Amino acid sequence: MPSSNSYNSPINYLVHRRISYFLKLVLCFGAAFLFIQARYQAAIEVLIILSVTFLPVALGNRFQVRIPHEIETLAVLFVYMSLFLGEVQGYYLRFWWWDLVLHAGSGFLLGIVGFLLVYVLNEKEDVELDLQAKFVAFFAFIFAMGMGAIWEIFEFTMDQMFGMNMQKSGLEDTMWDLIVDGLGAGIISVLGWGFLQTRRRDSFLEQWIDSFIEKNPRLFKR
Repeated sequence: MPSSNSYNSPINYLVHRRISYFLKLVLCFGAAFLFIQARYQAAIEVLIILSVTFLPVALGNRFQVRIPHEIETLAVLFVYMSLFLGEVQGYYLRFWWWDLVLHAGSGFLLGIVGFLLVYVLNEKEDVELDLQAKFVAFFAFIFAMGMGAIWEIFEFTMDQMFGMNMQKSGLEDTMWDLIVDGLGAGIISVLGWGFLQTRRRDSFLEQWIDSFIEKNPRLFKR
C-alpha cells in the first residue's frame, strides 16, 4: 500500500504535469493543422477546447483551492477525449462505445467532485453539519446523476435549436448515457463510503482524498 508521501512525490507530480502539458500541446498543434487545412470552424473549436483544459487550475485559483494533480490530469484527459477526439475527430461516429466510456468517466469525475464538496462542508468547523458516511456517498451519487441529466438537457437543446446531432439515437442514447453515468458515480460512492468508514487508504480515491486534504488544510480546520 503506498503512503501518502510516496503517492504525492515530486516524481508522481512531474509525470502528471507532463501528461497535462503533452495533451495541451497536442491541441495546439491540432488547431494549427486545422488552420492550415482551412478548417477554420474546427480550429476555433479546438482552441475553445484548449481553453477549457485550463478551467481546473483557474477555478482552483479563483476559490483558493489546490486541486490534486491527479484530478487535474484526469479532467484534462477527459476534455481531450470527449471534445477533441469525440467531436472534432469524429470518434463518436467511428466507435460506437466511445460515448458510453466517456459518460462512465464523467460519472466518475462528477462523483469525485460531489463527494469532495459535501466532505469539505462536513469537516468545516463553521458549518453545522454532521452527516453520516452513507449520506455523503449518496450525495456524491445524486450530484453526479444531476449533472449528467443537465448535460442531457443541454444536448437535447442543441439538437432542437441548432440542428446538431449530440443525442445520436435520441432517447435510447440518453438513457444509456444516464445508466453509465450512474455506474461511474456508483463506483465513487462505494469507494467514498469505504473511506469514511475505515479512513484507510487502500484505493486511488482514498489517496486522492488524502492528497486534497493535505493540499487544502485550511478547509478542514476544526
